[in-house]
Amino acid sequence: MTVTVAPTDPALLRGRFDAALAAFLDAREPDRPDDGTGAVHTAVRWFVLAGGKRMRPLFCYWGWRGFGGPDAGPIVTAAASLELFHAFALIHDDIVDRSDRRRGAPTLHRFFTDLHARSGRPGDPAAFGRQAALLCGDLCATWSAQMFHGCGLPPERLRRGHVLLARMRSEVIAGEYLDVVGAAGDGSMASALTVVRLKTARYTVTRPVQIGAALAGAPPEEVAALAGFGDPLGDAFQLRDDLLGVFGDPAVTGKSNLDDLREGKPTVLLALARASASPAGAARLGELVGDPGLDQAGAAEVRGIVEESGAREAVERMIRTRADAALVALEALPLGEPARRVLTGLAERAVDRHE
Repeated sequence: MTVTVAPTDPALLRGRFDAALAAFLDAREPDRPDDGTGAVHTAVRWFVLAGGKRMRPLFCYWGWRGFGGPDAGPIVTAAASLELFHAFALIHDDIVDRSDRRRGAPTLHRFFTDLHARSGRPGDPAAFGRQAALLCGDLCATWSAQMFHGCGLPPERLRRGHVLLARMRSEVIAGEYLDVVGAAGDGSMASALTVVRLKTARYTVTRPVQIGAALAGAPPEEVAALAGFGDPLGDAFQLRDDLLGVFGDPAVTGKSNLDDLREGKPTVLLALARASASPAGAARLGELVGDPGLDQAGAAEVRGIVEESGAREAVERMIRTRADAALVALEALPLGEPARRVLTGLAERAVDRHE
């Protein structure tokens, strides 16, 4: 007996996204294994396929399905291409943040640093690691565009989707720049929220779901209305990420809970803590946050001050308020089933998580 499984299970869809990514990447394996670029291809393939939640492809796919698009190979490929852009963003972000761990493994620049050190080559291993990873990130961005445009959908549909894709790429880079500026800026909540919206919210939920809808032929006004769902949900997603960056368990999240504090990352959580802590607590935060040598004892002191200030609880309320607003907006959208039901589940999964 043959059993047909409805394509609504995120795990099943993830397998299809990964198969599309693997096929695309395998087709780009260097023709000459002795030309020196094999390590780059191997590293990119490993980084892209080794982990991740595939949230962006999922939102894109269900944006397509919600506006009448059928389950088919081209949309799986188009949605999966967003994961290559996500890889670009992560690789570059890890270089900027000087992070050593990602998804429970070395970041790509750390991988190349260690590779250089083991090889005994002359030069600075850390500089080589950053430079090699930077180029890998650029390659992921280029390949993302190639995969999207080669997915097999009609040119007019691709043109409509590409308008949003281009906007998303610009927003991510602008948000990353503002994040860098914010690290040396006023540390205000308004600045932090701007970074949240541009750097993460738009490219995690809003643009992917809009791209899927546009590819399906949704009217422009309905594509625009999806922002009422995507923007607050994307904000909530990043606010949860900021909490996990300070209070998360590295064994679960796969990344350090020291990096954000050592970097002095200008998050909403820390902005609220500085504004609400006692004078002594705020002064201590000024001493500890941004110290590249911060240890676990110092981080525990920061967490205590953040808790005592009420900032953690306040961010939890912000997450819930934004998630609720997203679900209200989703109810008002003219989406077909099962897309509405699945997007509701994805929204809950995006904010109620520990990794």
